[in-house]
Amino acid sequence: MAHLDELDTAILRELQVDARRTNRDIAAAVGVAPTTSLDRMRSLRERGVITGARLELDLAEIGRPVQALVAVRVRPPTRDRIEGFREWAAALPEVLGVFVTSGSEDFLIHVAVPDNDHLYAFVIDRLTERAEVADVRTSIVYEHIRAATVIPVPSKD
Repeated sequence: MAHLDELDTAILRELQVDARRTNRDIAAAVGVAPTTSLDRMRSLRERGVITGARLELDLAEIGRPVQALVAVRVRPPTRDRIEGFREWAAALPEVLGVFVTSGSEDFLIHVAVPDNDHLYAFVIDRLTERAEVADVRTSIVYEHIRAATVIPVPSKD
């Protein structure tokens, strides 16, 4: 785990609010000089704490208002089958995220599609056609609420 001090944490919090803000804005928000802020952000990237920045989209506005979580069980659960299915599923255009899980399911797949007909086709025509898929359970997402920021665990000095 990377060592993060209060300034690192403050910078991370500000960047999570809006990663498009200028370095000057971030520096002002955390109370340091722009060069200090820039040096810290570079360090956070170099240490692998900051791995990128993403643009969030309104799924309904881009024609994909129906979200679902699809639990998938693969049999037999060999490493090759798990890894192969994971890579295949992650590349599908409907898929927002793939979670490899423990328990009764091997995967939880988060999808966004135009409507229930597309969801049905995704599950029946795409997933269940795979020979290794033994079981599928689908749950419609009524609302998806994300944490605005993720606060790092304080470093133990």
